[in-house]
Amino acid sequence: MSIALYQVDAFTNAAFAGNPAAVCLLPSARDAKWMQDVAAEMNLSETAFLRPQADGTYRLRWFTPTDEVDLCGHATLASAHVLWSEGHLAPDAEARFETESGRLTASQADGWITMDFPADPPTQVEPPPALLDAVDILDPLYVGQSKRDYFLHCADAADVQRLAPDMGALAEIDSRGVVVTAASDRGDVDFVSRFFAPGVGVPEDPVTGSAHCALGPYWAEQMGQATLTGRQVSARGGTVRVHLDPPEAERVALSGQATTVVRGRLGA
Repeated sequence: MSIALYQVDAFTNAAFAGNPAAVCLLPSARDAKWMQDVAAEMNLSETAFLRPQADGTYRLRWFTPTDEVDLCGHATLASAHVLWSEGHLAPDAEARFETESGRLTASQADGWITMDFPADPPTQVEPPPALLDAVDILDPLYVGQSKRDYFLHCADAADVQRLAPDMGALAEIDSRGVVVTAASDRGDVDFVSRFFAPGVGVPEDPVTGSAHCALGPYWAEQMGQATLTGRQVSARGGTVRVHLDPPEAERVALSGQATTVVRGRLGA
């Protein structure tokens, strides 16, 4: 039996930008090794596997080419987009996902998909010397650590854009990845970022929704506002809208756009 498989560009409204994710709609359960093999074959930063449940929710798992991860924003956005665009959910229905990070939901309005994710604010830490050497940032304004990633605040947006980290050295750092950010120099964007995770098979992720679970709380506190717009300044680039309900928000709303670029069938 062939299985429906889609490739979706997330956090963009145009093809060949944003972050591509594969979305596989499973009619029945498959084991983790099979899913990891498919993700390696797709060779995208994330492949999402969706399986419908009896209560109307979807079981959702995410795999990089080398590892299963416990949270992924752009592949969740891509999954919700596929459910609506392919007619599996009514346009006004909420998409509900059961994941290793608990219940996640998504809704759509005015061409934007909004996801409800757990906030993951960073806590200030002393950086391991290898981290700053690997990223090649001599004097960051702030170094923190969220549940998943190290978090570096640079002096300006140009510093973020010109980074060329040592990926081999970064892969040895004990974390999922590294978020690097700065205040934006553009009037329509509040902050910029990049995200590197070579240790889980993703040297640079084009647009990282889960990183905004840390970026949102951090910049909300820095700027004193609950609604912000972030721009991930990778080569492909993408935009993430962020909203929190302070104080001490435990959830963060992440909004983005998506477009399907490939529809196919998986024969394996």
